[in-house]
Amino acid sequence: MQDITKSIEACAAHYGDQADAMRDYLLAGQAAALALDNRGPIEFDTAGRLAPRILDAYSKYGFYVFTGVLSEEECEDIEADMVALKASFPVAPDSEVDAKGRPALGSDSMTPHLVWSKPLGDPLGGTQLANGRHQVKMFEPEATADTPEASPFILLGSLRFSDACLRTYAHPELLRVAEAINGEDFTPFNEALFIKEPGIGAAVSWHQDGVTHWDSPDFDENIHGFNFMAQLYGSTAVNGVWVLPGSHKLGKIDIKNLVSSAKSERIEGAVPLVCDRGDVVICNRQALHGSFPNSGFEPRLTVNFGFHKRSSVLGVKGGGIHSDAQIFDDKIIARRSRVLGYAIAARKERFPEEAAYEYKPFTDRSLSFVWDNTAREDIRDYNRDDLSI
Repeated sequence: MQDITKSIEACAAHYGDQADAMRDYLLAGQAAALALDNRGPIEFDTAGRLAPRILDAYSKYGFYVFTGVLSEEECEDIEADMVALKASFPVAPDSEVDAKGRPALGSDSMTPHLVWSKPLGDPLGGTQLANGRHQVKMFEPEATADTPEASPFILLGSLRFSDACLRTYAHPELLRVAEAINGEDFTPFNEALFIKEPGIGAAVSWHQDGVTHWDSPDFDENIHGFNFMAQLYGSTAVNGVWVLPGSHKLGKIDIKNLVSSAKSERIEGAVPLVCDRGDVVICNRQALHGSFPNSGFEPRLTVNFGFHKRSSVLGVKGGGIHSDAQIFDDKIIARRSRVLGYAIAARKERFPEEAAYEYKPFTDRSLSFVWDNTAREDIRDYNRDDLSI
């Protein structure tokens, strides 16, 4: 685990007469997170089923920290891609060129790709963006004078832009976890990179991800799916996501009331996702979660990708957050799933000694995929069909 003593002090210093309270909150949250029994390597039993204790802990808390999932080699691949990606970012939110005057990343996209924020801001909190699910605005510390006016903190449709992230998307053990929770006919959801640079990275206000099924007669704790959060540099109490354990079972939560009861944004009982490099968190999308601005010294880069139960999306009208609100039929689901086929093929090329995951909807139709330039063109704007519920 990283020593974040200096970051905790730097973070607390921004909170004025609440500095001691913020310091205590960060330290207590970190200790509480590490005391939970929801951390360890991915394990399967002799029949190939996900270990029952993992399923039980995930059901109890709404998240689980899988340790040591990504090898150092895989992390280095992602790191190399990130250097290239950042060099191709637009110089400003309304710019079509990068710092060298070249067409910027995503300048040929029909879909949204970069989400920007002022340094240490909270661009979503208290707004009607994302259907107003970010009900409260987080405290926005004052950034130093040498930070840019705005900086990207989310990259959407990330599989198109990074081969390394595409390959991670097809990690066979993670896909086996997806199958264990959502069934062998599970579907994709959405993919993104969360970029939390020290002294710059924006907050993501407290929220629950689910939109569509809160009032469904078939509501259960898994109906809105989950996200995997692969950590390139680790995740801490200062720069990481915080989760309220067990909140995925509570239905739609009145976040304003929770914040009012706590008399601050420091919601009682929440814990941070404390991770090392290469760890991957599975987090239920119904769980209440959010993150503070990264006013510490450690970066966070999260490779984020989620999956659904097919029954949660088939014939359902989407929530209209990550893609246009449309009814998801078999054709749309199949079209959106093809990126998983390309990902499995790309991973086979990079890690030929690894046993590739076999996705039942592909094997049932005898589908095969090749990762090449034609495939690259085929997934341009693939996230127009994000299965957003």
